[in-house]
This record gives sequence, structure tokens and C-alpha cells, in this order.
Amino acid sequence: MSNLNTETVLEVRHWTDRLFSFTATRDSAFRFKSGQFTMIGLDVNDKPLLRAYSLACAPHEEQLEFFSIKVPDGPLTSRLQMLQPGDPVLVGRRPTGTLLLGNLKPGKRLYLLATGTGLAPFVSIAKDPEAYERFEHIILVHGCREVAELAYGEQVVADLKAHDFLGEYAQTQLLHYPTVTREPFRNRGRVTDLMESGQLFADLGLPDLDAEHDRVMLCGSPQMIADTKALLESRDFVEGAGNRPETYVVEKAFAER
Repeated sequence: MSNLNTETVLEVRHWTDRLFSFTATRDSAFRFKSGQFTMIGLDVNDKPLLRAYSLACAPHEEQLEFFSIKVPDGPLTSRLQMLQPGDPVLVGRRPTGTLLLGNLKPGKRLYLLATGTGLAPFVSIAKDPEAYERFEHIILVHGCREVAELAYGEQVVADLKAHDFLGEYAQTQLLHYPTVTREPFRNRGRVTDLMESGQLFADLGLPDLDAEHDRVMLCGSPQMIADTKALLESRDFVEGAGNRPETYVVEKAFAER
């Protein structure tokens, strides 16, 4: 397992009966860019059981963090959700991914559009000072089914705005827009519907989506990604990847675990 590090779980927090996050130690040689993912997992019957997980931490942080759904019969998450501080966890040494600031052309506003645990890579980006240097506003949009599922993102934003260094950026440049589909809440509806109707932009006091000035990152359910891609491309947005920066990027590596 030369391509894997064995790290130690430091803290586990269960946000709902379906969502949890955990932190782990970080090997001093492990390097990544904000927005990337890596393989993580457990040793099961003397074999590594691995899945791709976004890093919900910034490159400058000393600990690793991950945000996960609980799939009752999932080969990995049925075990991961039982983690306790002190337990070992396997972490791949080769992070990758398309949700990189370098895959986007310069712009004024960066929209981070997530559903569910698709929020994780955007936590990393929202903690990256480079994002605030490149864009006037970072708009973190998180869609979930129920209000309780927003708790992790709300805590992340609160911590960012209170941070000794990043708080100066986050308080003035980070806009947070949580929304739910199945319960009463101040923002109600699917992310794409709120964008299509213009409600999201009106609520935030921002102009309608514009490919000249806006840049977009997507991570979440296949349906959200498909619908949002169609919306973006109808407004002249172009998908970027690799060494071809464009006006939006998508993370395609994930499925229910």
C-alpha cells in the first residue's frame, strides 16, 4: 500500500442520522490543492476498501477533514460512520480533481454550487485565501432536502467568519445561501430552479448570471449537475478542465458510497 498513508482519526461529529464529518492527522509530506479529492478508506480483511472523498480542509491546515453521507448498506460508509478517535484510516497520497481555481478564467464572482456532501470541496476553497484574492465575492450555495442537513455548512461559514486571519475576507466577500426542498425555510427550492427564476440572485442582491463576470463550480447530485450544466450552457458558459480554463467546472468523480 505504498500509495496510501495510514492516518489517525482525531474527531468525529454526527450532524444528522445521514451525515457525519471527521478529522484525521495529516502526513507532513501530503500536498494538495483546494478543491481536490483523494482516496480514503479502511483496511478490511487485510485489503484496502477505498472510495474517492473531497478534502474539506485547506492546504495550509495541519489536519485533514472529510464530510460524508451514511449509506446503510454502503461497503465503506457503513464502516466509516463507526469511526472513533484513535482509529486508523487510509488516505491516498495522490490527490486529484477538476474543482481548481486554475481551471477558471478570471472573473468577479465565484459561485460554488453544491448539494448534500458535494459541499466538501467548497469548504476547502472557501478556506483558501487565493479564492478571495481572485474574486470579489465567493457565493456558497448549498442545497439539501431538510434543514438539519445544512448544519455542517452553517458551522463552517460561522467558523470562517470568526477566523483570526480568514475572517477579514469571509465577513465581506463570502455569501452563504443554504436552501432546502422538503421543509419550510427562508430559502426554499432546488438550486437550479432558484437560479432559473432569478430568486437566488435577488435574495443575494447580485446581478443575474453573466458569463462575462461569473464563474461557477459544481459538485453534487447527478441531476443537479445535469440541470445546472444545461442552464449555464444556455447562457454561454463553457466547461473548463485540465489546462483549458473556462467559465465553469464540474466534479464528476462521485457517486453514492
